[in-house]
Amino acid sequence: MAFDAYDDYEQGERVQQWLRQNGLSIAIGIVIGLVAIFGWQQWRNHQATRELEASNLYQQLQTAAAAGKDAQVDQLTERLQNDYAKSAYAIFAASDRAQRQVEANQLDKAMASLQWARSHAGDSPLKPLIELRMAKVQLAAGKASDALATLDAGAAKGYEPLRQELRGDALVKLGRVDEARKAYQAALAAMGEDAPQRAALQLKLDDLAVAGKQGA
Repeated sequence: MAFDAYDDYEQGERVQQWLRQNGLSIAIGIVIGLVAIFGWQQWRNHQATRELEASNLYQQLQTAAAAGKDAQVDQLTERLQNDYAKSAYAIFAASDRAQRQVEANQLDKAMASLQWARSHAGDSPLKPLIELRMAKVQLAAGKASDALATLDAGAAKGYEPLRQELRGDALVKLGRVDEARKAYQAALAAMGEDAPQRAALQLKLDDLAVAGKQGA
């Protein structure tokens, strides 16, 4: 081949010429690569540090909640939501706040807390669970149509029995009994045979059957 015909001197000259023409580009490429690697490592370290900080705050929140220190709980929740909004611990804190608000019958505030949690959950596995909790709050507030819309818009992977049961509850409140029956049956079909919720769900189906006979 032509390249094989060059003697050592000619090959050396070619290499030096190529390096003179491309050496700066090579050096810049190496520097950029090193900066990218270093920057990635720094970013990961920063993220790990912030996640640890959020975890510590959430542990403090749980300790304060167990001790009945409501003011401190609210303060820590606000800090997590404001300073660590992308952390799963902020979502946990917002969901915990929603639960306390439900217990205090503050359903509108509970919905606001859950909506914040959903909007910050991204593609997290927590999102379907948050949506199920939203539907529960909407049902408790007498907003069955809203609850049904929430359930039908979400994709509650891993929670299909609960989603279908809640759909049945919403449909019963809307007077759509046949559809409610199908939802309850779908919930039963999605459950394991030894699921503890089967008995309560079967009672709902039985109640529908009794109501149907009475209405006949």
